[in-house]
Amino acid sequence: MRLLLLIFLLCTWAVSAKTITDITGQRIEIPDNPQRIVLGESRMLYTLALLEPGYPAARVVGWPLDLKKYDPQSWALYTDKFPQMTHIPALGSTGLRDINPEKVLELAPDLVILPVLAKTTHEEIALISLLKQAHIPVIRVDLRVDLLNNTIPSLRLLGEVLNRQDRAEAFISLYHSHMERIHQRIAAYQGPRPSVLLQLHLGRGDECCTTTLKGNLGQLLEFAGGDNIAAAQVKGVFGQLSEEYVLARSPEIYIATGMATAGSQAQTLALGPQVSTSQAQESFRRVIATQSKLQHLPAIQNGHAWGLWHNFYLSPLHVVAAEFFAKTLYPHLFADVSPQDTLQTIYQQFLPLDFTGTFWSHLDNE
Repeated sequence: MRLLLLIFLLCTWAVSAKTITDITGQRIEIPDNPQRIVLGESRMLYTLALLEPGYPAARVVGWPLDLKKYDPQSWALYTDKFPQMTHIPALGSTGLRDINPEKVLELAPDLVILPVLAKTTHEEIALISLLKQAHIPVIRVDLRVDLLNNTIPSLRLLGEVLNRQDRAEAFISLYHSHMERIHQRIAAYQGPRPSVLLQLHLGRGDECCTTTLKGNLGQLLEFAGGDNIAAAQVKGVFGQLSEEYVLARSPEIYIATGMATAGSQAQTLALGPQVSTSQAQESFRRVIATQSKLQHLPAIQNGHAWGLWHNFYLSPLHVVAAEFFAKTLYPHLFADVSPQDTLQTIYQQFLPLDFTGTFWSHLDNE
């Protein structure tokens, strides 16, 4: 009888398990229908919400509170609609780097999903090693570094893992059609490409200017036809430019990112859910006025300065950022393209929340 029971259990596991290949090329056996998932960062909720109908964190049993820390607007909207989300155990406060491995083990997850970061950390290596020793399957997805090459494979992977293939393919269809339109028009364009400074987190640090090039939003900027002035200085995904270099290059267009809450007096840009257009513009004017040298950049003085919600880079919602870049750089070439309409369509067709907020702003030259 015991032998028959053992055979039954083994057969049940074989039927209820499947082998997938994650974004790093690792082949991993996972449950066919995982129900106790730990996320390496809670801002993966942006992507889960595209795939999981209803309450997107229904299978999540633990995550760090980076969503609450870095996007309190979205946190408020989701927890207002799904109060049970506040009861998900917190594994850290800022993301993958401060996850408590022992807490992960205590939750007994049947699957852990980790993000690919621009740089692998000792903490990440230690966490993966511990999980493997405990025979807990770990997969990785890339929704924040190599966006052009890894977004669609990561979406398909998550669709397979969650058994939400139909929803994954529906979003991929929208994503691909919008990105392909940009690609085709830029490929056919024969004119000059505008030079651009893309400054991340305007006002967050004392030094100018944190930027990105080979990955992240910098990859999208190049895809949309921008001549990133960081190309001569930055060798990886992220880098630092001096004010002197920026002023000497005098880019034609200035784009800053931010994600502060509405009404915040923080010296960073207010953008994102629950932020009004007027609040975003007032924030932009206030923050740029604190930049003693940068505010005199001709692009800023001449009305060629824009702000963009920083958190676009963390999910397939970056298709909207790509359209924003394209339309900002080539308004005539993309006159028929509306990033606002694209974002509202995504909300209406895929997300459980009503659309709200301001996700980009323009600094006029008054």
